[in-house]
Amino acid sequence: MGWLITKYLLTAGVVVLVSEVARRNDKLGALLAALPLVTLLVLIWLHLESQAESKIANHAWYTFWYVIPTLPMFLAFPWLLPRLGFWLSILAGIVITLLSFGLLALLLRQFGIELLP
Repeated sequence: MGWLITKYLLTAGVVVLVSEVARRNDKLGALLAALPLVTLLVLIWLHLESQAESKIANHAWYTFWYVIPTLPMFLAFPWLLPRLGFWLSILAGIVITLLSFGLLALLLRQFGIELLP
């Protein structure tokens, strides 16, 4: 139980740290947010929990492919924000990401990469 609490606290601490830095400095906050900090923590947690190397490698592999469809949202959000407001822009970003993911999954399936279970 202590290990689970440690994981929660460290992972939450990273998110809080990034949001606090972003509050003070846009560029540095964005840089920290763009770093794969949570993914690195997950890889560390999996390793420390003696997961198979194949499982750890698969996590990194699929994370790479799952990041790609999030990128259009980061371009659209700043443009949508003054036009739609925060919450509708967030919703539109989610829709854009889901559509991008679906398109990427269909495209990659042609190359033998299955993103959907």
